[in-house]
Amino acid sequence: MNAGCAAQQDAWRELKDGWHPLYGDVDKNGVAIEWHDLRTEHPFDWGRTLHPNTLAFCLNPVGHGAVGKDSRTRSDYSPGNCGYYAIADQPLPASRRARDHHQFVTLEFSRQHLQKQFVRNEADLEPDIRRIVFGDKDENLVAPARPMTIQQRSVLATLAEPPVPKAAQILWYQSKALELMAHFLFAPKDPEFFCMRQKRVARERVERTKELLARDLANPPTLETIGQEVGCSPFYLSRIFSREVGLTIPQYLRNLRMERAAELLRTGRYNVTEAATEVGYSSLSHFSKAFCETIGCCPVLYPAAKNVILDR
Repeated sequence: MNAGCAAQQDAWRELKDGWHPLYGDVDKNGVAIEWHDLRTEHPFDWGRTLHPNTLAFCLNPVGHGAVGKDSRTRSDYSPGNCGYYAIADQPLPASRRARDHHQFVTLEFSRQHLQKQFVRNEADLEPDIRRIVFGDKDENLVAPARPMTIQQRSVLATLAEPPVPKAAQILWYQSKALELMAHFLFAPKDPEFFCMRQKRVARERVERTKELLARDLANPPTLETIGQEVGCSPFYLSRIFSREVGLTIPQYLRNLRMERAAELLRTGRYNVTEAATEVGYSSLSHFSKAFCETIGCCPVLYPAAKNVILDR
């Protein structure tokens, strides 16, 4: 084990199994992907785990953290955010909030590795990243955190459990490192106007909200939790959701629940009470009313009524 890896293991030791190296080694390979899943009763000094002379990216689905020294140079990582930071020879302060559940992925590159990778594409890199990688002056830099895109979330969802045989995982992780690199490093050829970016981000937040609501219909997340996950206030989320979908979030959730209940009833393996429970209703009267208003008939008659309608 090299000195850099040993020092990092020592920093994570107090959190026992919170640090999971997935691929690579910054000192040996110039790149490393790491998965972190931890809880701590005290603020954790995350800065001790950062390698010097690297550019690192963080995808932060769960937990609150911060990178940087003060309000002017610090970036706060809320649930659902991502960002990057460059570490020079001097340590970069970073912390994780006490009594939070933290889940996040870090993707670290040595500057030397990036220089070799992009010597022919220097002009296409984002300006700040180009300065970090190819500039004459080594410096710490912290970019503002921003909401993760749908594409980044899709990659993140598979990192902890690769969908390939163990023998293929090194190759698979190499491809994911390159994919995430492409998401973060390059400046768009046609920069979005501010209003276009706002519309795109709003659509991504709405799609992510739909995913979160569909994940567990019996125990859906609160509006505040969803707002934290997608990176905006509950009030703003409610407004853009209604604008994009044409329904309020509660109305959309009710439709999802009733559609799922109808699927269960059609199988013939669930009675009305069981279907209602599966989608989060404890009151049969409330369930029956919602079902009638959404599907168009009483749930006890639904499968037969559905067949009659289809036969006509």
